[in-house]
Order: sequence, then C-alpha cells, then structure tokens
Amino acid sequence: MDHSYRAAMGGGNNNGHKGGRQRPGFGAQYAQPDPEPLPAGGEDTNSRIFAFIEDLFFMAKIQETARKLNVKVEFVKTDKDLMEKMQQNGDEKPSLIIFDLNNNSVKPLTLIPKLKTKLKKGTSIIGFLSHVQGDLKQKAHEVGCDMVLPRSAFSQNLPQLLRRHGAPEDVEPTVQ
Repeated sequence: MDHSYRAAMGGGNNNGHKGGRQRPGFGAQYAQPDPEPLPAGGEDTNSRIFAFIEDLFFMAKIQETARKLNVKVEFVKTDKDLMEKMQQNGDEKPSLIIFDLNNNSVKPLTLIPKLKTKLKKGTSIIGFLSHVQGDLKQKAHEVGCDMVLPRSAFSQNLPQLLRRHGAPEDVEPTVQ
C-alpha cells in the first residue's frame, strides 16, 4: 500500500497525531535554573547534610549536585555512623538528613523517630520513595519525616534543598 499521501499531509509516521497541536497545560517543560553555588568552604568544614542512601544512581546525583553547589554531603550506612560523624562535628547538629525510604538495611521507619527525639527541631528529615507508595508515605509522615517526596520531585528539587540546608548558619540563602 502506498503511504506517500502522509508526507503531503504534514509528516511521516505519526500514528494519527496531528502535528502542531498540543493539549493546554502540556507544553514544553522548562528547566529550573540552578541555584548559585555557596561560597567555597575549606575541606575542613563540617557536613551539615547526611544521607542514608544505598542507590548508586541517587548517590552519584547527590554528590554531583553537592559538588556544583559547594555543599558537603556525607553518606552514612547506620545510625552509629551518623552519631560518629556528628561527634566529629562537635556541637553542630545536622541541618538535613535524607532517607531513601526503600533502604531496608537501616529500617527508616524505626530510625526516624529515634533521630527526631535526639535532634529536636533543628534538623529536617526528608524521605523519598516511589510515587506509588502512598502507604509508606503516610507512615513516614507519622513517624516524624518532615517531608516525603516522590523520587522525581526529590531529584527536581535537590539543588534547592542542598543549597538551603548546606549553607552555614551565618550565610542567608538567597531567594531566586
């Protein structure tokens, strides 16, 4: 069968889609501008952000974003690792703790309440999960997670989160 008429009608094999028309609200996505990097601190600066993440993809993404923003993020595997790192920091408490809520090696739903009681209000705890895990999201909020995001939203907001929580207390983050 000769399909040459399709070329005259505005395109090749487009499976019946009329070119040039889009549904309202489904236009091109515009990338958020990256936040400005923080002033470079020395290698001896204390980390204010800790992450309980084993997923190598997310570890690499967080490391690269943190490097671009001059923010120090430390990855920990257990709550003992976290306590040791906090002791090395002296009296300074972490600003942010990130949990992959699917990380079964640390059992986030039992560790988050312990950390919340120990660290009080000064530390935010953010968890991320698959967008279809509504029950886990609810449980994470109940045990004390300040914010629970789907993986995609976490990735999208990662630069802003790291910048906000990675800034030293004497540096006010700028709003863009």
